[in-house]
Amino acid sequence: MGEFSQQLEQAARLFARAEEGAHEQGGIISGDNPVVYNPNDPFRLWVIQVVIIISMTQLLALPLGKLRQPRVIAEIIGGVLLGPTVMGRIPNFQATIFPTDAMPLLSLTSTIGLILFLFLVGLEIDTRMIRRNVKASFTVSIAGLLIPLGLGAALGVGLYRRFIDPAVNFGYFLLFTAVAVGITAFPVLCRILTELKLLETQVGVVVLSAGIGNDVIGWVLLALTVALVNASSGLTALWVLLVCLGYCLFLLYPVRWAFVWLAKRTGSLEQGSPTTFMMTVTLLLVFISAFFTDIIGVHAIFGGFMAGLIIPHENGFAISLVEKIEDLVSILLLPLYFTLSGLRTNLGLLNDGVAWGYTIIICLVAFASKFLSCGAAALAFGFQWREAGAIGSLMSCKGLVELIVLNIGLQAGVLNEKTFSMFVVHALVLTFLTTPLTLLFYPSKYRTTALPKPSKARKDDVEGSSSEKKPTQNDETRTRFSLVLEKVEELPAAMALSQLLHPTGSPASTSTTLALPISSDPDVKEVLVGDDDKREGPRSAAPVISIDALRLMELTNRSSAVLRSTQEADALMYNDPVISIYRAFGQLNQLAVSASLSIVNYDDFTQAISEHVVNSESEMLLIPWSRGATSVIPTPPEMGAAPSGFGVRNPFDGIFHKTTTQDQTSSVVHSEFIRGVFLRCPCDVALFVERGTSTSSLSTAQHLFLPFFGGPDDRLALTFLVQLCSRSSVTATVVWMKKSEELSPQTSDEMDLAGKATSPMMTSPALSHAPHLTIAAADTVYGAHNTQTRMASDTADNLAWEKYANPDPAPPSSVTSAIGRITFSTESSPTPLHRVTELVHAETEKIAENNGRTMIVLIGRSRRLAVESLTGELRTIISETGSHIGSSVSKTLGDVGAALVAKNANASLLVMQGSAASATAS
Repeated sequence: MGEFSQQLEQAARLFARAEEGAHEQGGIISGDNPVVYNPNDPFRLWVIQVVIIISMTQLLALPLGKLRQPRVIAEIIGGVLLGPTVMGRIPNFQATIFPTDAMPLLSLTSTIGLILFLFLVGLEIDTRMIRRNVKASFTVSIAGLLIPLGLGAALGVGLYRRFIDPAVNFGYFLLFTAVAVGITAFPVLCRILTELKLLETQVGVVVLSAGIGNDVIGWVLLALTVALVNASSGLTALWVLLVCLGYCLFLLYPVRWAFVWLAKRTGSLEQGSPTTFMMTVTLLLVFISAFFTDIIGVHAIFGGFMAGLIIPHENGFAISLVEKIEDLVSILLLPLYFTLSGLRTNLGLLNDGVAWGYTIIICLVAFASKFLSCGAAALAFGFQWREAGAIGSLMSCKGLVELIVLNIGLQAGVLNEKTFSMFVVHALVLTFLTTPLTLLFYPSKYRTTALPKPSKARKDDVEGSSSEKKPTQNDETRTRFSLVLEKVEELPAAMALSQLLHPTGSPASTSTTLALPISSDPDVKEVLVGDDDKREGPRSAAPVISIDALRLMELTNRSSAVLRSTQEADALMYNDPVISIYRAFGQLNQLAVSASLSIVNYDDFTQAISEHVVNSESEMLLIPWSRGATSVIPTPPEMGAAPSGFGVRNPFDGIFHKTTTQDQTSSVVHSEFIRGVFLRCPCDVALFVERGTSTSSLSTAQHLFLPFFGGPDDRLALTFLVQLCSRSSVTATVVWMKKSEELSPQTSDEMDLAGKATSPMMTSPALSHAPHLTIAAADTVYGAHNTQTRMASDTADNLAWEKYANPDPAPPSSVTSAIGRITFSTESSPTPLHRVTELVHAETEKIAENNGRTMIVLIGRSRRLAVESLTGELRTIISETGSHIGSSVSKTLGDVGAALVAKNANASLLVMQGSAASATAS
């Protein structure tokens, strides 16, 4: 009988005992201790075990994740710590928390998790990927198997003579040691390649393809070994292998054909998501396959692995299927298996120099056999020594597959606890070394992409700008923009902002080309779509606006994310709904749009954005920040008005319900991300904060408002406002706000406000470009002006204002028409922030009366070289309104933006920050 069947039988006896001895009790109220194992109710202790195991894994995963180590390291170390090596030395700990009688239920649960995990491993293997650089991959795979298998068997001779009981079959032991040394952990390898951004490099392509072949052959060898160990004779082992081979052929052909047919008939393959019926069929297939391989004498996990191989990968079906079960497996079930491995690992048995000497030899042989053989094969195919070193380091990765092999050997009696512990140490060491060695041999500056690089002329021809030079940073009209798209909720804000950028009479109206250019960035997937016709004929005076949209997708530890990044990234360029919708928007609005896809860790989003800006040579980065989620809260009529801070009250709220929209600026995590972009982006940045109440107006008119305080960010906002007003349906109001030196005798309330708002200027002695770090996150606060920089900034402010408010000489016709739609004025107030909020409120009311669109307020972020310090007055406004905005709001939006948020202004915000180079230049 197979191991899985034995565990089911033990669990059945356990529950039968529970039914026979069940009796009424009051639980802990009657003095029952849930920590004491009770065969009548094993669930209690099982929950305690699960909580301890998961907590230990999560605590270890946090620091190890910072070291860029895979999660399996935390799971293995957590099991070792909970075992006899560390916590097992606490008196009665193991007998209380992990008693022998409670192990069958924990073992059964972990085996179910292991079967599902091996199903996911098989599902991750896409044989289509082997075709990429097939010769080099095949050679690396074969070299990485034959030499390690031979050296592993040779190493087993010494281990057998020194540590193994002669009653154990010598040949079986050599087989296990050979497989343990020769196998490569493909699932961990995928995660490391994705984490290090190597998937689209030459190294990543070869290692991934070689890893697939290595993994499949390794599992076949393991199945062979298990069959030999479990068989009573050589003839029985032969029958077991023949039955296993027949079953594999049965699964890979007729069963796979039936599964694909059923997926098509139910619409699952067409939709790219399995129906409930298909999920039922899939799970039954997994467990029936595991059951069959278990009863014929091969381990149950081999059946789960084979079931994963037949799942189709078309249209994202495999990814969607993985998403439905991966969290249950990786968070709950799989850590149980590695904890059981840790409970069997006793490093205290390695209590002499000989044992540790052999452990070091195992590590050296396992690493050297993989590293040298795979590295030499790579060198033979023309790879550089750095690339060959990275290939050798990656192929030596062990991880969880090694642990599975070792546990099977221990359960079969081929390995004893001492040799098992030695091999566990070797698996930990080699897996831990994989990432740092790869980075040492193959840092990012030496990496080459496996995709062909397009010529620069080709990209320019597509975008219709080959005859134009790229505008310099100081040009007034910006024509090349990058747009960040992370969520589908950001599309309305992105579309509203993009439509404003398109000037009237653009040449794109006669010929529109949509480009998805191939990037040299290995993490960015870009392809060319649409027609390739070049624009011909005379150009109009209006500039050609091009937008390079960057679609960001978070790379997590989930198997679905790894699948998406390794196998489906190319298809996502065409199938991702966010890209598709924005692409259609660009075509309908005659915008030259290119799209890129980057799948990276969330912490690397800012770096991916900066690299995209540099590669696309963009002059300004656009970041849409969509309004918060809207919820419907039933409200009885007697409840009255909505609480403050929830926006404008619907007149039907008292009758039916109340709708409330969460303020997106309260998101601390997203605020830190935006500040990181402000800090690191090498070009100008425009953050569009979608706020205000949506109107049902069909009017295309848009009104802009700019409170001009001065400084580089405000000058950028003024220049950009003039560019936006080149669109005939856009009007604007610009007010130069000046803080009064002396209070005018207006009202005593205003005098009090001015007194409260007084705040000393920053006293930094010199202009610095180092970011100011706070507890919340990085903040781009720079030193205050000295006399020279203040005079230069004041002069630049006056010149910029005169250039547009009183143009002399006359500007070009396009600028003249834009200025004609702008109203300029100057105001002085001892409380400028209060005055700005009053002006914005008056403008929004005027627009509401005229049934226009929501107003957009352009503001300079002014966290760098601010003319006035408005922090004190901002605190006063927050205190007056009783607003609960945090310090992250002013750090992200600036003081003016934070004041408008605190006052709940019914207007969207466009927060501008000039690049550091333009700030110092001005």
